[in-house]
Amino acid sequence: MLSLESLRKNPDGIKSGVGKKKFRCDVGKFLEVDAQRRRHVSEFEVLRAEQKSKNDKMAALEKGSTEFLNIIADLKNLSSRVKDAEAKIRKIDGEWQELYLSIPNIPHESVPVGKTEKDNVTVATWRSIEDISPHAMPHYEIPWFSNAIDFQRGVKVTGAGFPFYIGDMARFVRALLSFFLDEAKNNGYTEFMCPILVNPDSATATGQLPDKEGMMYHDAGDNLYCIPTAEVPVTNFFRDEIFEEEELPIFRCGYTPCFRREAGSWGKDVRGLNRLHQFDKVELVKWVHPDSSFQELENLRADAERILQKLEIPYRVLSICTGDIGFAHSKQYDLEVWSGGQKRWLEVSSCSNFTDFQARRARIKFRSRADGKVHHVHTLNGSGLAIPRVLAAILENNLQSNFSVKVPAILVQYFGKEYLKF
Repeated sequence: MLSLESLRKNPDGIKSGVGKKKFRCDVGKFLEVDAQRRRHVSEFEVLRAEQKSKNDKMAALEKGSTEFLNIIADLKNLSSRVKDAEAKIRKIDGEWQELYLSIPNIPHESVPVGKTEKDNVTVATWRSIEDISPHAMPHYEIPWFSNAIDFQRGVKVTGAGFPFYIGDMARFVRALLSFFLDEAKNNGYTEFMCPILVNPDSATATGQLPDKEGMMYHDAGDNLYCIPTAEVPVTNFFRDEIFEEEELPIFRCGYTPCFRREAGSWGKDVRGLNRLHQFDKVELVKWVHPDSSFQELENLRADAERILQKLEIPYRVLSICTGDIGFAHSKQYDLEVWSGGQKRWLEVSSCSNFTDFQARRARIKFRSRADGKVHHVHTLNGSGLAIPRVLAAILENNLQSNFSVKVPAILVQYFGKEYLKF
């Protein structure tokens, strides 16, 4: 969330910033309700102070004296007024909180201005898209595909978007995950194994709630959410904690299955591995000093790019425009790989700086060496990487004339074979 100080002191600047994003919120309405709430809180505090003063004064008086009895009468009246003031605060608190949580983060000044994904800006490319197998075809059209990744039985067991990976394909996915985690370790990230269910406080802290309810699977009985990414449990690991400044930066990574309902994705290309409801991903998370967070974003992006380079997959990096950037994001890069069979770009990673937006919601702070005061950290995360579309690109771009797939050299030590055959 944004700081209350910035909202109250610079409303026009905040309105301008959030107005560049696609999310609907009413900053003006929030400020009206905030002013009312502050008046109620001020009234309550004045009454409580008067109540305490009279209690202290009464304690020094003789019981039964005229002044003592007069103060008791006053306190009865004050008690009623205090309860009324508390009721006003409780009544307005829900609306205040709902409006406050609806305000997105402000885009960084370096974010390109635009309205849709068409306005995203390509800032880097690696390797020519022509530098792939001449036999490339869409992965879901490879003759053995349904024997290696069984969508039909996944539908029978669960529903659409929940495939089975079979035999060597399961082993290949495991090899990819091991490689991703080893790369993260080599880049200074400590590995986590974390919960795949989180409570509403955790989802709210990272910005999934109240923005993405329709995207998450929810267990109403226990009021728990299946995670859309390891970002949620890993970031919340330090919720309500204070670091010493010298502890920063802190890097963590975690592999988890991820669950997304993909509500509203009808009409998009959902064939094969392009859009699943359950998939595997390694997430990279950082807690850093505010002064270094945008440099850390560049480092995070480089960490993800190196993985793609080692896999020898052509890719491009997009700087996501103001109209397409995420709710909690201040700046966001998307990494997209070239799908040689489908002849299109597929997103495999988003690397984002949330500044102090998540940290305010999660109350994650550090103590400054300079002034001894506590300040909110900046949080960042990025995919390092997500399996399905990386796998799709490998299958398509490395397809041979006999329908085997040449395994990227870096993965041979993990998979144990040079070719994937079925």
